[in-house]
Amino acid sequence: MTTTPPADQIGRHSGGSATAATSTTSANRQLALSTVGFALCFWAWALISPLATRYADDLNLSAFEQSLLVAVPVLVGSLGRVPVGAMTDAVGARRMFPIVSLLTILPVLFVGYLASDSYPAMLVGGFFLGLGGTTFAIGVPHVNGWFPPERRGTAIGIFGMGMGGTAISAFTTVRIADKWGDSAPFALVAVLLAIYGLVSAMLLRDASSKRGSPRGFVGRAWTTLKMPVTLQLSFLYAVGFGGFVAFSVYLPAYLKNAYDLSQNDAALRTAGFVVLAVIARPVGGWLSDRINPVPVLTVCFVGGAGLAALAAFERPLMPVGTIAFLGLAAVLGGAAGACFALVAEVTEPAKVGAVTGIVGAAGGLGGFIPPLLMGAVYGASGDYSLGFVLLALTAAAAAVFTWLIVGRTARARAIQT
Repeated sequence: MTTTPPADQIGRHSGGSATAATSTTSANRQLALSTVGFALCFWAWALISPLATRYADDLNLSAFEQSLLVAVPVLVGSLGRVPVGAMTDAVGARRMFPIVSLLTILPVLFVGYLASDSYPAMLVGGFFLGLGGTTFAIGVPHVNGWFPPERRGTAIGIFGMGMGGTAISAFTTVRIADKWGDSAPFALVAVLLAIYGLVSAMLLRDASSKRGSPRGFVGRAWTTLKMPVTLQLSFLYAVGFGGFVAFSVYLPAYLKNAYDLSQNDAALRTAGFVVLAVIARPVGGWLSDRINPVPVLTVCFVGGAGLAALAAFERPLMPVGTIAFLGLAAVLGGAAGACFALVAEVTEPAKVGAVTGIVGAAGGLGGFIPPLLMGAVYGASGDYSLGFVLLALTAAAAAVFTWLIVGRTARARAIQT
């Protein structure tokens, strides 16, 4: 015999279900808005790279000067994540996303319309273009606040697909420039950023109204930097995401120099690399939710070491070279997703923005150094093998460090909670 619950209990149960559904819908909406903004800002961040060989020819740049040109936005987009992450903890993504998106329009238009005939001006424009890369430190704490712990790895991995903005740039920039002029892709991105800035100002909502003071964020960032878990995660992200960034900005030049591909062909193959890394990132987060971030990261780094060693032999692009680069895309993307699943797991919620800023900065810096190194090595020897050997050794060291050191930290955090 069944009994009917009282009317007030029916209302409470149905109301609770409706509230949960509304909360899930709101969380998914905020995730979608954040991911679109991240993708657009990353598109802006990566506008120079597909046209780098054209700028190098027009401005008569050396291999090192060309690598510096594509690396400068990476540097600023990396270091800028530290204050931007701390400011996001203080004032919220609802304010930070529109502000950063709209400010990024200025360097986009400067590079597209005023700087292309001067190498110093291009470096200045690239410096400020790095602002677009800081949005990662806005989106991660925003998404983290909207999702429960058991879903954060997957959610942050989906948000991380916004790095596919670099793939959009690789697919479209050269084609748009060839058809409508070199300034056209910059004008398009500026318009899209303006639209997003207005939309995000109207629709973004922060999960919590509790905010710290924006004052003293340098001190808070320094305190966060001294946390052992921050340094450990920074190293892992520098290898995982840094490797992705390095390939996404330098691969067009590498393919053109090492395999004599055309500019458009090199850009399209780079786009394929980026797309696979983008797909692999939420997979890394999803696996981390279901298994554990530590073994996922370890496997990714072991795979990265082997594939980088294979790439060092510079075998023909079809099929060995392609297998090596696409494999690297998969493991580096997976490692990036797993790393931020680990951030959400071992970091106090109130400090996620600050930790994200520093770890994200380390990831970007990890992408800044390899292009310069590869350019210097190629300029000195006419060969890239040494750079891939160093990547293989670094990935192997990261695998050992993850399993022995970071695993111990994760277990200690699990006991505390």
